[in-house]
Amino acid sequence: MPPAQTDIEAVQARLVEVTCALIEERGGQALTMQEVAVRAGMSPAQVQRYFESREALLEAVAEYWFRPKVAIMEAVVASELPPRRKMYEFFARRFVMMRDAYRADPVAHDMYVELGNEYFEQVRSYVDLADHYLSMIIAEAMGEGFFAGLEIDMALSLINQMVQPYCNIGLMSMSMDRLSEEKLARIIDAVFDGLSGQDRGAMGISGLRAA
Repeated sequence: MPPAQTDIEAVQARLVEVTCALIEERGGQALTMQEVAVRAGMSPAQVQRYFESREALLEAVAEYWFRPKVAIMEAVVASELPPRRKMYEFFARRFVMMRDAYRADPVAHDMYVELGNEYFEQVRSYVDLADHYLSMIIAEAMGEGFFAGLEIDMALSLINQMVQPYCNIGLMSMSMDRLSEEKLARIIDAVFDGLSGQDRGAMGISGLRAA
């Protein structure tokens, strides 16, 4: 009789937790299914019943890591907050979660950065999902008159560039001591108060002029 789906999910969750523990101890680049099996008290063949490959296991690790961040984004987008506050919460809540994890264990944080860089294709869908939710907030803001003259894709690109240190874990670890919710709030205010498709002079002068 095959195991119940809930039993399968329980074993998969345990294997993901074991894998995360190994990654946090010494990184994930040389991680093998054999190591995971030994740590879990299983044979490699048993592990492959639940994850057919190392890539499938690491994809499950990515899903596990992103799950609380996705929950935050979904809760913020579904909220009744005004667009300005919604955008702030969209970035701030995830930033605080990642900052707390970094402070608790900077080495583990950096291990996940390395693993994410190596397996970017596994995490790309979560980056795309974040862009989707942010686009919804931008569209809502545009409905209230913000970001005049910009298409959603252009506004999305500009905003992402402005807030990268607060959502890109690689950049975050490089400048963590200079990041704060207060600074993020000022950035979001600047986005809402000034971002538009209008040329206000920055490109209106050709060449450099001596002082």
